[in-house]
Amino acid sequence: MSKAFIFQKGEWSKIKDWIGNSKSGHGLNGISYNGNHEREKHDFYATNPHSVDIFLERIKKDNIVLPKTIHEPACGQGHISKELEKYGYNVVSSDLYDYGYGKSGLDFLKSIDKADCFFTNPPYKFALQFVEKSVENLKPDGMSIMYLKIQFLEGKERNLFFKKHPPKYVYVNSSRQMCAKNGDFGGSPSNLMCYAWYIWDKNFHGDTIIRWID
Repeated sequence: MSKAFIFQKGEWSKIKDWIGNSKSGHGLNGISYNGNHEREKHDFYATNPHSVDIFLERIKKDNIVLPKTIHEPACGQGHISKELEKYGYNVVSSDLYDYGYGKSGLDFLKSIDKADCFFTNPPYKFALQFVEKSVENLKPDGMSIMYLKIQFLEGKERNLFFKKHPPKYVYVNSSRQMCAKNGDFGGSPSNLMCYAWYIWDKNFHGDTIIRWID
């Protein structure tokens, strides 16, 4: 049986974790960044395919079944989409900007079709808005899966959202992961951060279960 830690309602604000140093490659989700590195113009920080792979393998062990068709609304160069396709999912890939993959020019926050599953690493400045839009536009029995820093659990505004729409699961990476500016994974190890996969289930109302990816 998988180990799980269940957070009671109202305890989100108590969670604290490493928040990075002045040389970290990313700001916190939804929080301004004042480090030494200039952020990519459109917040394009690609997800390491390995991070997707170990997550999919982990939920397979927990018998979590994702919908067969998945919408990746911030696909970038396709790092998440390609990995999902390897696992046999039908992936609809789109992005506001053209990075040479998927359909560009689609603003997820302004024009969105309902879907069985949203699965993405959203731009950090609009992380909460992406989560809200995805949860609001899920079809019955749908799931929203967002790749976010562990610090996304913090914040009064997000706390209000969590009380209304708690994620069913949060899968925390035990080892820090790297998202690469402009898709360049040859960057500094200082870019490693504590990331987690947040899973919202359209029909879920209860206490969030925390699990770890070794």
